[in-house]
Amino acid sequence: MIESVAEKAAEKVVVHHAGEGPGTWAMGSLFEHLVSAADTGGSFAMSLVAQPPGIATPLHRHTHEAEALFVLEGLIEYRAGEETLELTGGSFLYLPLGLPHAFRIRGDQPARFLALTTPGGLMGLYDEVGVPAAGMHIPAEGEGLSMEEEISRWNEVGPRYGLQVVGPPLPE
Repeated sequence: MIESVAEKAAEKVVVHHAGEGPGTWAMGSLFEHLVSAADTGGSFAMSLVAQPPGIATPLHRHTHEAEALFVLEGLIEYRAGEETLELTGGSFLYLPLGLPHAFRIRGDQPARFLALTTPGGLMGLYDEVGVPAAGMHIPAEGEGLSMEEEISRWNEVGPRYGLQVVGPPLPE
């Protein structure tokens, strides 16, 4: 019997040690890839995300995957559908496929959270929009791309990943 690539990937053991990378700098943030869609036969992907205060997404939805996140530290204001939530260390959030959502990192400390998508293709969007991280830290001034450079990339690449912007970011 011939095994598919997805079946072989699903049988592979993946171990990731903190700070190993690979990582991507996008949105002024670090996305450290813990397990990729390629590692799981496409079933899911997970990253450790570190984002500085003030980072915000526009209101958007995903047409290809559901998302979940577990906050390790920091304060995240999250709009999920019509609800506005405050997430802190220990908070878990599941977002069904297609639900409009947005968030903003609040407070004066970075937020760190585990981000999971199922299926796993969404993490490729950050890789295409951002740049490979030169270190497993939030990019400093001058590291990575400017927001102006990234926005044109988001507009070009996002639709291929089922990303639909449906409103503005949460206010500052």
